[in-house]
Amino acid sequence: MPPSERKGTQRERLVSAMAGLAARDGYAPTSIAKVIARAGVSRPTFYEHFADREDCFLAALADVRPRLLADVRSAVEDAAPEHATRAAVRALVAFAEAEPAVARLAMNEPMVCAGRALDARDEGIAQLAQIVEAAHQRVPAKAAIPDFSSRVLIGGVERQLAFHLRAGEPVANLLEDLLDWVRRYEVPASEHRWRSFEPIGPPPPASPFEEEIQLRPVAVPARSRGRNRRSAETVAESNRKRILLTAAQLAASKGYNATTMVEIGERAEVSARELRRLFADKQEVFAAVHEFHFQSIVAVTTRAFFAGERWPERVWEAGRAFAQSLEQNPSLAHVSFVEYHAAGSAGVRRNSELVLAFTVFLQEGYQYKPSSLPPSRVALAAIAATNFEIVYLQVRANAEPCLMGLVPHAVFLGLAPFLGPTETNRFIDQILDGARASVTR
Repeated sequence: MPPSERKGTQRERLVSAMAGLAARDGYAPTSIAKVIARAGVSRPTFYEHFADREDCFLAALADVRPRLLADVRSAVEDAAPEHATRAAVRALVAFAEAEPAVARLAMNEPMVCAGRALDARDEGIAQLAQIVEAAHQRVPAKAAIPDFSSRVLIGGVERQLAFHLRAGEPVANLLEDLLDWVRRYEVPASEHRWRSFEPIGPPPPASPFEEEIQLRPVAVPARSRGRNRRSAETVAESNRKRILLTAAQLAASKGYNATTMVEIGERAEVSARELRRLFADKQEVFAAVHEFHFQSIVAVTTRAFFAGERWPERVWEAGRAFAQSLEQNPSLAHVSFVEYHAAGSAGVRRNSELVLAFTVFLQEGYQYKPSSLPPSRVALAAIAATNFEIVYLQVRANAEPCLMGLVPHAVFLGLAPFLGPTETNRFIDQILDGARASVTR
Protein backbone atom coordinates (compact mmCIF):
# COMPACT_ATOMS: atom_id res chain seq x y z
CA MET A 1 0.00 0.00 0.00
CA PRO A 2 1.44 3.45 -0.88
CA PRO A 3 2.44 5.44 2.26
CA SER A 4 -0.11 8.21 1.56
CA GLU A 5 -2.94 5.68 1.27
CA ARG A 6 -1.81 3.85 4.40
CA LYS A 7 -1.76 7.08 6.38
CA GLY A 8 -5.25 7.93 5.18
CA THR A 9 -6.46 4.54 6.35
CA GLN A 10 -4.77 4.96 9.74
CA ARG A 11 -6.44 8.33 10.19
CA GLU A 12 -9.82 6.90 9.29
CA ARG A 13 -9.34 4.08 11.80
CA LEU A 14 -8.44 6.57 14.51
CA VAL A 15 -11.47 8.74 13.73
CA SER A 16 -13.70 5.68 13.68
CA ALA A 17 -12.28 4.49 17.00
CA MET A 18 -12.82 7.88 18.62
CA ALA A 19 -16.37 8.07 17.29
CA GLY A 20 -17.22 4.58 18.47
CA LEU A 21 -15.77 5.00 21.96
CA ALA A 22 -17.13 8.52 22.55
CA ALA A 23 -20.57 7.48 21.29
CA ARG A 24 -20.63 4.41 23.53
CA ASP A 25 -18.86 5.60 26.69
CA GLY A 26 -18.79 9.38 26.33
CA TYR A 27 -15.89 11.70 25.60
CA ALA A 28 -14.58 12.04 29.16
CA PRO A 29 -13.37 8.45 29.65
CA THR A 30 -12.19 8.07 26.04
CA SER A 31 -8.41 8.38 26.35
CA ILE A 32 -5.83 8.39 23.59
CA ALA A 33 -4.66 5.00 24.86
CA LYS A 34 -8.13 3.55 24.30
CA VAL A 35 -8.41 5.13 20.86
CA ILE A 36 -5.10 3.77 19.59
CA ALA A 37 -5.83 0.33 21.08
CA ARG A 38 -9.14 0.16 19.25
CA ALA A 39 -7.67 1.54 16.03
CA GLY A 40 -4.67 -0.79 16.19
CA VAL A 41 -2.05 1.93 15.65
CA SER A 42 0.85 3.26 17.70
CA ARG A 43 0.91 6.41 19.78
CA PRO A 44 3.43 8.12 17.45
CA THR A 45 1.04 7.37 14.56
CA PHE A 46 -1.78 9.06 16.47
CA TYR A 47 0.31 12.23 16.81
CA GLU A 48 1.16 12.17 13.12
CA HIS A 49 -2.52 12.84 12.44
CA PHE A 50 -3.82 14.70 15.49
CA ALA A 51 -2.41 17.23 17.93
CA ASP A 52 -4.34 15.83 20.88
CA ARG A 53 -7.50 14.00 21.94
CA GLU A 54 -9.70 17.03 21.28
CA ASP A 55 -8.38 17.27 17.72
CA CYS A 56 -9.33 13.64 17.05
CA PHE A 57 -12.79 14.15 18.55
CA LEU A 58 -13.35 17.17 16.30
CA ALA A 59 -12.58 14.99 13.29
CA ALA A 60 -15.17 12.46 14.47
CA LEU A 61 -17.69 15.23 15.02
CA ALA A 62 -17.01 16.60 11.53
CA ASP A 63 -18.11 13.25 10.13
CA VAL A 64 -21.42 13.23 12.03
CA ARG A 65 -22.84 16.76 11.92
CA PRO A 66 -23.14 16.87 8.09
CA ARG A 67 -25.35 13.77 8.23
CA LEU A 68 -27.66 15.47 10.71
CA LEU A 69 -27.65 18.62 8.58
CA ALA A 70 -28.60 16.63 5.49
CA ASP A 71 -31.50 14.92 7.29
CA VAL A 72 -32.92 18.23 8.50
CA ARG A 73 -32.49 19.90 5.10
CA SER A 74 -34.31 17.04 3.38
CA ALA A 75 -37.16 17.10 5.92
CA VAL A 76 -37.61 20.88 5.66
CA GLU A 77 -37.54 20.83 1.86
CA ASP A 78 -40.26 18.16 1.82
CA ALA A 79 -42.53 20.16 4.15
CA ALA A 80 -44.61 23.29 3.60
CA PRO A 81 -42.53 26.39 4.50
CA GLU A 82 -44.81 27.25 7.43
CA HIS A 83 -44.09 23.79 8.90
CA ALA A 84 -40.30 24.11 8.67
CA THR A 85 -39.72 24.16 12.44
CA ARG A 86 -41.89 21.10 12.97
CA ALA A 87 -40.09 19.29 10.14
CA ALA A 88 -36.71 20.11 11.70
CA VAL A 89 -37.85 18.78 15.09
CA ARG A 90 -39.13 15.59 13.44
CA ALA A 91 -35.78 15.09 11.73
CA LEU A 92 -33.81 15.66 14.94
CA VAL A 93 -35.90 13.18 16.91
CA ALA A 94 -35.82 10.63 14.07
CA PHE A 95 -32.01 10.87 13.87
CA ALA A 96 -31.68 10.43 17.64
CA GLU A 97 -34.08 7.48 17.63
CA ALA A 98 -32.43 5.71 14.67
CA GLU A 99 -28.84 6.23 15.82
CA PRO A 100 -28.83 7.11 19.54
CA ALA A 101 -25.10 6.57 20.02
CA VAL A 102 -24.19 8.74 17.03
CA ALA A 103 -26.72 11.37 18.11
CA ARG A 104 -25.19 11.42 21.58
CA LEU A 105 -21.80 12.03 19.96
CA ALA A 106 -23.22 14.99 18.02
CA MET A 107 -25.55 16.52 20.61
CA ASN A 108 -24.09 15.78 24.04
CA GLU A 109 -20.38 15.05 23.87
CA PRO A 110 -19.34 18.46 22.44
CA MET A 111 -20.50 19.94 25.75
CA VAL A 112 -18.20 17.49 27.55
CA CYS A 113 -15.21 18.20 25.31
CA ALA A 114 -15.93 21.97 25.40
CA GLY A 115 -13.48 24.35 23.68
CA ARG A 116 -13.51 24.01 19.90
CA ALA A 117 -16.11 21.26 20.11
CA LEU A 118 -18.59 23.82 21.43
CA ASP A 119 -17.78 26.01 18.44
CA ALA A 120 -18.58 23.06 16.17
CA ARG A 121 -21.81 22.34 18.05
CA ASP A 122 -22.96 25.95 17.89
CA GLU A 123 -22.08 26.28 14.22
CA GLY A 124 -23.98 23.08 13.44
CA ILE A 125 -27.10 24.29 15.23
CA ALA A 126 -26.82 27.67 13.51
CA GLN A 127 -26.76 25.90 10.14
CA LEU A 128 -29.91 23.95 11.05
CA ALA A 129 -31.59 27.21 12.06
CA GLN A 130 -30.58 28.84 8.76
CA ILE A 131 -32.38 26.07 6.87
CA VAL A 132 -35.55 26.74 8.87
CA GLU A 133 -35.27 30.51 8.52
CA ALA A 134 -34.77 30.23 4.76
CA ALA A 135 -38.08 28.35 4.58
CA HIS A 136 -39.76 30.96 6.81
CA GLN A 137 -38.75 33.69 4.36
CA ARG A 138 -41.14 32.11 1.85
CA VAL A 139 -44.27 32.05 4.02
CA PRO A 140 -47.11 34.56 3.47
CA ALA A 141 -47.57 37.30 6.06
CA LYS A 142 -50.74 35.65 7.38
CA ALA A 143 -49.16 32.19 7.77
CA ALA A 144 -48.58 31.12 11.37
CA ILE A 145 -45.03 30.14 12.31
CA PRO A 146 -43.28 30.04 15.72
CA ASP A 147 -42.65 33.52 17.08
CA PHE A 148 -39.27 32.71 18.51
CA SER A 149 -35.64 32.38 17.46
CA SER A 150 -35.14 29.22 15.40
CA ARG A 151 -31.54 29.08 16.64
CA VAL A 152 -32.65 28.98 20.25
CA LEU A 153 -35.56 26.56 19.74
CA ILE A 154 -33.41 24.06 17.86
CA GLY A 155 -30.65 24.41 20.45
CA GLY A 156 -33.19 23.74 23.20
CA VAL A 157 -34.51 20.63 21.43
CA GLU A 158 -30.97 19.29 20.94
CA ARG A 159 -30.23 19.99 24.60
CA GLN A 160 -33.32 18.05 25.69
CA LEU A 161 -32.54 15.14 23.37
CA ALA A 162 -28.98 15.08 24.74
CA PHE A 163 -30.37 14.76 28.27
CA HIS A 164 -32.33 11.63 27.30
CA LEU A 165 -29.54 10.16 25.18
CA ARG A 166 -27.06 10.59 28.01
CA ALA A 167 -29.43 8.66 30.29
CA GLY A 168 -29.94 5.93 27.68
CA GLU A 169 -33.65 6.73 27.40
CA PRO A 170 -35.70 6.41 24.19
CA VAL A 171 -36.62 9.67 22.48
CA ALA A 172 -39.37 8.66 20.02
CA ASN A 173 -42.05 9.23 22.67
CA LEU A 174 -40.99 12.89 22.93
CA LEU A 175 -41.94 13.76 19.36
CA GLU A 176 -45.66 14.53 19.56
CA ASP A 177 -45.25 16.53 22.76
CA LEU A 178 -42.41 18.56 21.23
CA LEU A 179 -44.45 19.25 18.09
CA ASP A 180 -47.39 20.39 20.23
CA TRP A 181 -45.04 22.62 22.21
CA VAL A 182 -43.72 24.26 19.02
CA ARG A 183 -47.28 24.87 17.74
CA ARG A 184 -48.11 26.88 20.86
CA TYR A 185 -45.76 29.66 19.73
CA GLU A 186 -47.22 29.94 16.24
CA VAL A 187 -48.42 33.42 15.30
CA PRO A 188 -49.02 35.05 11.88
CA ALA A 189 -45.61 36.08 10.55
CA SER A 190 -46.68 39.73 10.28
CA GLU A 191 -47.30 39.86 14.06
CA HIS A 192 -43.97 38.48 15.25
CA ARG A 193 -42.03 40.10 18.09
CA TRP A 194 -39.58 37.52 19.42
CA ARG A 195 -37.87 35.90 16.43
CA SER A 196 -35.13 38.50 16.53
CA PHE A 197 -33.05 37.64 19.55
CA GLU A 198 -32.49 41.21 20.64
CA PRO A 199 -33.62 43.01 23.80
CA ILE A 200 -36.95 44.80 23.42
CA GLY A 201 -36.85 48.19 25.15
CA PRO A 202 -34.78 48.98 28.24
CA PRO A 203 -33.91 46.10 30.60
CA PRO A 204 -36.24 45.51 33.56
CA PRO A 205 -35.34 47.26 36.82
CA ALA A 206 -33.14 45.42 39.30
CA SER A 207 -34.66 42.62 41.34
CA PRO A 208 -35.54 43.55 44.94
CA PHE A 209 -33.41 40.56 45.95
CA GLU A 210 -30.25 42.27 44.68
CA GLU A 211 -28.39 41.99 47.99
CA GLU A 212 -28.88 38.22 48.10
CA ILE A 213 -27.68 37.92 44.51
CA GLN A 214 -24.18 39.22 45.32
CA LEU A 215 -21.97 36.18 45.99
CA ARG A 216 -18.81 37.47 47.62
CA PRO A 217 -16.29 35.93 50.02
CA VAL A 218 -16.86 36.45 53.73
CA ALA A 219 -14.55 39.13 55.08
CA VAL A 220 -12.64 37.99 58.17
CA PRO A 221 -10.74 40.48 60.38
CA ALA A 222 -7.08 39.43 60.55
CA ARG A 223 -6.92 39.77 64.35
CA SER A 224 -9.71 37.22 64.90
CA ARG A 225 -7.99 34.39 63.09
CA GLY A 226 -7.16 31.34 65.18
CA ARG A 227 -8.33 32.80 68.51
CA ASN A 228 -11.21 30.40 69.02
CA ARG A 229 -13.06 27.63 67.27
CA ARG A 230 -15.75 29.95 65.95
CA SER A 231 -13.29 32.32 64.28
CA ALA A 232 -11.34 29.34 62.84
CA GLU A 233 -14.53 28.02 61.28
CA THR A 234 -15.30 31.46 59.89
CA VAL A 235 -11.83 31.69 58.36
CA ALA A 236 -12.21 28.23 56.83
CA GLU A 237 -15.56 29.17 55.33
CA SER A 238 -14.10 32.40 53.93
CA ASN A 239 -11.18 30.46 52.45
CA ARG A 240 -13.52 27.91 50.92
CA LYS A 241 -15.73 30.53 49.30
CA ARG A 242 -12.71 32.45 48.01
CA ILE A 243 -11.35 29.23 46.46
CA LEU A 244 -14.66 28.54 44.71
CA LEU A 245 -15.02 32.03 43.29
CA THR A 246 -11.37 32.11 42.22
CA ALA A 247 -11.68 28.75 40.49
CA ALA A 248 -14.76 29.99 38.63
CA GLN A 249 -12.95 33.17 37.53
CA LEU A 250 -9.97 31.21 36.23
CA ALA A 251 -12.19 28.74 34.35
CA ALA A 252 -14.14 31.59 32.77
CA SER A 253 -10.96 33.33 31.58
CA LYS A 254 -8.85 30.36 30.44
CA GLY A 255 -10.97 27.21 30.67
CA TYR A 256 -11.15 24.34 33.14
CA ASN A 257 -8.40 22.28 31.54
CA ALA A 258 -5.87 25.12 31.71
CA THR A 259 -6.70 25.96 35.34
CA THR A 260 -4.40 24.41 37.95
CA MET A 261 -4.70 23.89 41.68
CA VAL A 262 -1.52 25.96 42.18
CA GLU A 263 -3.09 28.94 40.40
CA ILE A 264 -6.31 28.59 42.38
CA GLY A 265 -4.44 28.64 45.68
CA GLU A 266 -2.22 31.58 44.72
CA ARG A 267 -5.07 33.71 43.38
CA ALA A 268 -7.29 32.90 46.36
CA GLU A 269 -4.40 33.64 48.75
CA VAL A 270 -4.84 30.27 50.42
CA SER A 271 -1.88 28.07 51.31
CA ALA A 272 -1.34 24.82 49.43
CA ARG A 273 -1.80 22.95 52.69
CA GLU A 274 -5.16 24.60 53.39
CA LEU A 275 -6.28 24.07 49.80
CA ARG A 276 -5.51 20.34 49.99
CA ARG A 277 -7.19 20.10 53.36
CA LEU A 278 -10.41 21.47 51.89
CA PHE A 279 -10.31 19.76 48.45
CA ALA A 280 -8.67 16.56 47.23
CA ASP A 281 -8.25 17.70 43.62
CA LYS A 282 -9.36 20.16 40.96
CA GLN A 283 -12.47 18.21 39.99
CA GLU A 284 -13.62 18.27 43.62
CA VAL A 285 -13.16 22.05 43.64
CA PHE A 286 -15.37 22.43 40.59
CA ALA A 287 -17.96 20.01 41.95
CA ALA A 288 -18.16 22.34 44.95
CA VAL A 289 -18.42 25.38 42.63
CA HIS A 290 -21.43 23.78 40.95
CA GLU A 291 -23.05 22.91 44.26
CA PHE A 292 -22.48 26.39 45.66
CA HIS A 293 -23.94 28.11 42.59
CA PHE A 294 -26.79 25.62 42.28
CA GLN A 295 -27.96 26.23 45.85
CA SER A 296 -27.53 30.01 45.56
CA ILE A 297 -29.39 30.43 42.28
CA VAL A 298 -32.26 28.12 43.22
CA ALA A 299 -32.67 29.84 46.58
CA VAL A 300 -32.80 33.41 45.24
CA THR A 301 -35.02 32.46 42.27
CA THR A 302 -37.45 30.62 44.53
CA ARG A 303 -37.75 33.56 46.93
CA ALA A 304 -38.34 35.92 44.02
CA PHE A 305 -40.96 33.59 42.53
CA PHE A 306 -43.08 33.63 45.66
CA ALA A 307 -42.91 37.42 45.83
CA GLY A 308 -45.31 37.67 42.88
CA GLU A 309 -49.07 37.90 43.43
CA ARG A 310 -50.33 35.86 40.46
CA TRP A 311 -48.56 33.09 38.58
CA PRO A 312 -47.49 35.21 35.56
CA GLU A 313 -45.99 37.80 37.93
CA ARG A 314 -44.28 35.00 39.81
CA VAL A 315 -42.63 33.76 36.61
CA TRP A 316 -41.55 37.33 35.78
CA GLU A 317 -40.02 37.91 39.21
CA ALA A 318 -38.20 34.56 39.11
CA GLY A 319 -36.83 35.34 35.65
CA ARG A 320 -35.69 38.78 36.71
CA ALA A 321 -33.83 37.49 39.78
CA PHE A 322 -32.35 34.58 37.82
CA ALA A 323 -31.03 36.84 35.05
CA GLN A 324 -29.61 39.43 37.43
CA SER A 325 -27.92 36.77 39.53
CA LEU A 326 -26.13 35.44 36.45
CA GLU A 327 -25.19 38.93 35.26
CA GLN A 328 -23.65 39.81 38.60
CA ASN A 329 -21.79 36.51 38.92
CA PRO A 330 -20.58 35.86 35.34
CA SER A 331 -17.75 33.51 36.31
CA LEU A 332 -20.10 31.22 38.20
CA ALA A 333 -22.54 31.40 35.29
CA HIS A 334 -19.78 30.33 32.92
CA VAL A 335 -18.95 27.25 34.99
CA SER A 336 -22.60 26.29 35.48
CA PHE A 337 -23.76 26.77 31.88
CA VAL A 338 -20.68 26.35 29.69
CA GLU A 339 -18.22 24.11 31.54
CA TYR A 340 -20.53 22.19 33.84
CA HIS A 341 -18.95 18.91 32.68
CA ALA A 342 -15.71 20.05 34.33
CA ALA A 343 -16.97 18.61 37.62
CA GLY A 344 -17.43 15.18 36.08
CA SER A 345 -20.60 13.23 36.75
CA ALA A 346 -21.44 15.53 39.66
CA GLY A 347 -21.51 18.56 37.38
CA VAL A 348 -23.60 16.76 34.76
CA ARG A 349 -26.07 15.62 37.40
CA ARG A 350 -26.34 19.06 38.97
CA ASN A 351 -26.90 20.73 35.60
CA SER A 352 -29.68 18.27 34.81
CA GLU A 353 -31.20 18.84 38.23
CA LEU A 354 -31.04 22.60 37.70
CA VAL A 355 -33.01 22.23 34.44
CA LEU A 356 -35.62 20.10 36.19
CA ALA A 357 -35.74 22.46 39.18
CA PHE A 358 -36.86 25.30 36.94
CA THR A 359 -39.81 23.31 35.61
CA VAL A 360 -41.30 23.65 39.11
CA PHE A 361 -41.96 27.35 38.47
CA LEU A 362 -44.09 26.43 35.45
CA GLN A 363 -46.28 23.78 37.02
CA GLU A 364 -48.59 26.33 38.62
CA GLY A 365 -49.66 27.21 35.07
CA TYR A 366 -51.86 24.11 34.97
CA GLN A 367 -53.99 25.50 37.82
CA TYR A 368 -53.80 29.15 36.74
CA LYS A 369 -55.05 28.43 33.24
CA PRO A 370 -56.98 25.12 33.27
CA SER A 371 -57.36 23.64 29.81
CA SER A 372 -58.65 20.47 28.23
CA LEU A 373 -55.44 20.41 26.16
CA PRO A 374 -52.67 21.71 28.44
CA PRO A 375 -49.00 21.57 27.49
CA SER A 376 -47.33 18.29 28.42
CA ARG A 377 -44.65 17.75 31.03
CA VAL A 378 -42.26 17.29 28.11
CA ALA A 379 -43.09 20.89 27.15
CA LEU A 380 -41.99 22.11 30.60
CA ALA A 381 -38.62 20.41 30.18
CA ALA A 382 -38.34 21.87 26.66
CA ILE A 383 -39.01 25.37 28.01
CA ALA A 384 -36.33 24.97 30.69
CA ALA A 385 -33.81 23.49 28.25
CA THR A 386 -34.44 26.30 25.75
CA ASN A 387 -34.04 28.97 28.40
CA PHE A 388 -30.77 27.31 29.37
CA GLU A 389 -29.72 27.54 25.73
CA ILE A 390 -30.42 31.30 25.88
CA VAL A 391 -28.20 31.64 28.95
CA TYR A 392 -25.49 29.45 27.44
CA LEU A 393 -25.29 31.54 24.26
CA GLN A 394 -25.07 34.81 26.18
CA VAL A 395 -22.58 33.59 28.77
CA ARG A 396 -20.33 31.90 26.24
CA ALA A 397 -20.25 34.92 23.93
CA ASN A 398 -19.78 37.63 26.56
CA ALA A 399 -17.46 38.00 29.54
CA GLU A 400 -20.21 40.20 31.00
CA PRO A 401 -23.47 38.70 29.67
CA CYS A 402 -26.50 40.98 29.21
CA LEU A 403 -29.36 38.77 30.33
CA MET A 404 -31.76 41.26 31.94
CA GLY A 405 -32.79 42.56 28.51
CA LEU A 406 -33.81 39.02 27.51
CA VAL A 407 -36.12 38.42 30.48
CA PRO A 408 -39.20 39.23 28.30
CA HIS A 409 -38.08 36.57 25.79
CA ALA A 410 -37.71 33.98 28.54
CA VAL A 411 -41.08 34.88 30.05
CA PHE A 412 -42.79 34.63 26.65
CA LEU A 413 -41.18 31.22 26.21
CA GLY A 414 -42.53 30.06 29.58
CA LEU A 415 -46.04 31.57 29.55
CA ALA A 416 -47.17 31.28 25.92
CA PRO A 417 -47.79 27.50 26.02
CA PHE A 418 -50.27 28.10 28.85
CA LEU A 419 -51.75 31.54 28.14
CA GLY A 420 -51.32 31.69 24.37
CA PRO A 421 -49.09 34.22 22.56
CA THR A 422 -51.67 37.05 22.54
CA GLU A 423 -52.39 37.04 26.28
CA THR A 424 -48.70 36.55 27.06
CA ASN A 425 -47.74 39.56 24.95
CA ARG A 426 -50.40 41.64 26.69
CA PHE A 427 -49.00 40.67 30.10
CA ILE A 428 -45.40 41.45 29.11
CA ASP A 429 -46.44 44.83 27.68
CA GLN A 430 -48.18 45.72 30.93
CA ILE A 431 -45.03 44.90 32.88
CA LEU A 432 -42.78 46.84 30.50
CA ASP A 433 -45.13 49.84 30.38
CA GLY A 434 -45.17 49.94 34.17
CA ALA A 435 -41.37 49.83 34.26
CA ARG A 436 -41.10 52.66 31.72
CA ALA A 437 -43.59 54.77 33.66
CA SER A 438 -41.65 54.32 36.91
CA VAL A 439 -38.43 55.40 35.14
CA THR A 440 -40.01 58.59 33.75
CA ARG A 441 -41.34 59.48 37.18
